Amino acid sequence: MAIINLRRYYPHYPKDKFIDVSDEVAAVLDEGKRIERRQDKKQTYYHVYSIDQTPAIENHAMFLVLSPEELMIRAEDEAAADLMLERLADAMLLLSPTQARRLHARYALKMKFREIAADEGVSGSCAADSVNSAVRRLQKFFQKNGWIPKEA
Repeated sequence: MAIINLRRYYPHYPKDKFIDVSDEVAAVLDEGKRIERRQDKKQTYYHVYSIDQTPAIENHAMFLVLSPEELMIRAEDEAAADLMLERLADAMLLLSPTQARRLHARYALKMKFREIAADEGVSGSCAADSVNSAVRRLQKFFQKNGWIPKEA
């Protein structure tokens, strides 16, 4: 039988309290203390510190729960983005296949005019004119439908 101090394992005890436990229980408690010490040393070595003494504050920071208002704002933003993509898809139908392909290459694939021209075997100015013409056509379509304000 081993005699242990409960205050060593349970810091909330106000004063020392000694009890007799079996050797196996004492070994398990000692192993738990060693594991705790090892973990504390690792945290010190790797500079892992709690951002607050509040229990589980790290979990709260990692798994942020959005308020109902924030969820509604996010849903409205997603709905607006979906609507804009639908409008853009409708507007792209106005363009010729060449203009649509070149516009996609320029803005979605982030290609330069000379790269587009080299892929299609045309001059760089031809590719630039085609893309600029497509952009102007889309602007007119969006302005006509009142989706963007007219320029002064």
